[in-house]
Amino acid sequence: MTSTEKPGALSSLYLKETRAYFNTPAAYIVSVAFLLITGYLTVQPLFLANQANINGLMDLAPLLFTFFVPAVTMRLLSEEQKAGTIELLQAFPIEDHQIVAAKYLAAVTLLWSLLALTLGLPVAVGLLGKLDWGAVAVGYLGLALATAMLAAIGLFASSLTRNQVVAFILGFALAFALFILGKMEPFVPPWLSPLSSFVGLDSHIQNMGRGVLDTRDLLYFGTFSGVFLFLTWLRLWSSRSE
Repeated sequence: MTSTEKPGALSSLYLKETRAYFNTPAAYIVSVAFLLITGYLTVQPLFLANQANINGLMDLAPLLFTFFVPAVTMRLLSEEQKAGTIELLQAFPIEDHQIVAAKYLAAVTLLWSLLALTLGLPVAVGLLGKLDWGAVAVGYLGLALATAMLAAIGLFASSLTRNQVVAFILGFALAFALFILGKMEPFVPPWLSPLSSFVGLDSHIQNMGRGVLDTRDLLYFGTFSGVFLFLTWLRLWSSRSE
């Protein structure tokens, strides 16, 4: 295979990983659980407080994602390592960064598909009350960026072990650390407060949930996604010499 054919290898691996998701019963279990919980969080403010907004979803989304996203990503590389197929995959004319990209994009495709399925919820809420559609649009952008960032973290965790359960625990621990660091802001020294606020996941999602489109939030999601994708590539590259 020539170098000009390598992009086809990326798309083939991406399609293979995407099909694997939609052919796995576990993916449907995770998807149904995700949709039920997000549905409840979306309609709860309307029925309990007579408020048409998605604040309930935005408030608990960071914690929700720390669990669901690692469940989606845990098999991506750990399964390949356990089966010994990662070495076979690396023997093909496909670069390590293409392997990372294909598996990452497959996970993001599933996660964003789930988010797309929830779009009917704010529409239903909007029919029953006055909804700020600008805040909803920016809020959903925040959710999409957050899931993409956590998918990068989960993929990195999956590259560290052959055990899917361990990969899930590592992914959850890393994601939860970002969640809890934001909650630590009132308890850290004043000079650490800005760092705690920036590193914390929930503040960025909640900012966008209020309809605030801040470049600092975009920088946060983009930076963390890029760093963990690079670390995953570095892990694959280093494994060639092990």
